[in-house]
Amino acid sequence: MIVSPRWDYVVKELFRDIEVLRYFISDILGIPLSRIRSLRLKNTFLWKRRKKEKQGILDVVAELNDDTVIDIELQAKVYDCWDKRQLFYLSKLYTEDLQTGQDYSYLRKCVGISILNFNLSDREKYHTVYWLMDEEGNRLSDILEVHVLELTKKPDEAGAVEDWIRFFNAETEEDLEMIKTSGVNMGILRAIGVLERLSMSNPLRLRFEAYLKSVRDERAWKMHVWKEATAAGMAAGRAEGMTIGKAEGMTIGKAEGMTIGKAEGMTIGKAEGMATGKAEDILYLLESRGDLPDDLRTAILSEKNMDKLHQWFIFAVESRSLEEFQKKAAIENDKSRSEF
Repeated sequence: MIVSPRWDYVVKELFRDIEVLRYFISDILGIPLSRIRSLRLKNTFLWKRRKKEKQGILDVVAELNDDTVIDIELQAKVYDCWDKRQLFYLSKLYTEDLQTGQDYSYLRKCVGISILNFNLSDREKYHTVYWLMDEEGNRLSDILEVHVLELTKKPDEAGAVEDWIRFFNAETEEDLEMIKTSGVNMGILRAIGVLERLSMSNPLRLRFEAYLKSVRDERAWKMHVWKEATAAGMAAGRAEGMTIGKAEGMTIGKAEGMTIGKAEGMTIGKAEGMATGKAEDILYLLESRGDLPDDLRTAILSEKNMDKLHQWFIFAVESRSLEEFQKKAAIENDKSRSEF
C-alpha cells in the first residue's frame, strides 16, 4: 500500500524536496531547468488587511530566481465557484507584497498551478493554461497565469506533463513501477522515491488511514442525509396534498412539499451531520496525542463551521501534540475561539 500522492499533506511533503519542485515547475510551465536556478518556499498563509477578511491558505508557494511567485494547489473535491476561489487566492498573492507608498512596478508575476481531482470542463484537454486576453486572443498582460491539470482525464500521449498526471493518479506500488520503466525524467523518479519513503512511515500511514476513514464517512453520511431528506420531502408533500384536495392538492402539495422538505431537510441534516462527523474525526486523531481536556473536546464538538473544522482536521493530522494543535487552531479560551 502507498499513501496517495493526491493527499494534500503528501503534496506538501513532495514539494518540500526542492529538486522535485524544480522539475515539476519546469515541466508544467514548459520552461528549461536553467531558468530555475533557485527556489524559495514561502509562508502559505496569506495576509489579511482587516480582522474579518477571509484568510487565504495555500498548499505550496514558491519563488523563482526572477521573482515570479508560484502557487501550487491540489483540490481533491468539487467546489462551487472554484474559478472565483482560484482567482481570489491568486489576487491576494499578487498584491500581498506591495507595501504602502510603492508603485505598481514592484508587483510580481504570479502563476497558479491547480491539480484538480475532478473535471473542470467537458473538454478532453487535461492541461489548460489561462491568461488575460481580449476577444481576439491578444494578451493584455502575462502578469497572471493559471495552469489547470485535470487528473480525471487520462492522457493517451507521452510527455512530461502526462507523466506527472500518471504519477498523481498512482494507487499501487505496481503503478509506480510502471511509471519508472517508461523513461520519465529525474524529477518524477525523485518524487517516486519521496512517496515510497513516506509510504513506509507508520505514523503517516495511520494518519492517511484516518483521512480515508473521514472521506468514506462523509460520503456515507451524505447518502444517508439525502435518503432521509427525500423521504421527509415526499411525506410532507403527500400530507399537504391530501389536505388541499385530491386533484389539485396532490399535484400542488406534493410538488411544493417535496421541494421545501427536501431542501430544508438536506440543508439542515447535511450541515449538522457533516460538522459532527468532521469533529469526531478530529477527536479521533487528537486522542492519540494524549488525554483530551474537556473544554477542548467541547469546543471541537460545538463548532459547526465546516471551513474551520476542515482546517482543524489538517492541523490535527500535522500536529504531534495537543499543545501544537491548540496553538495552530488558536483554541485556548472562549475569547480566542470567538476570534478564530
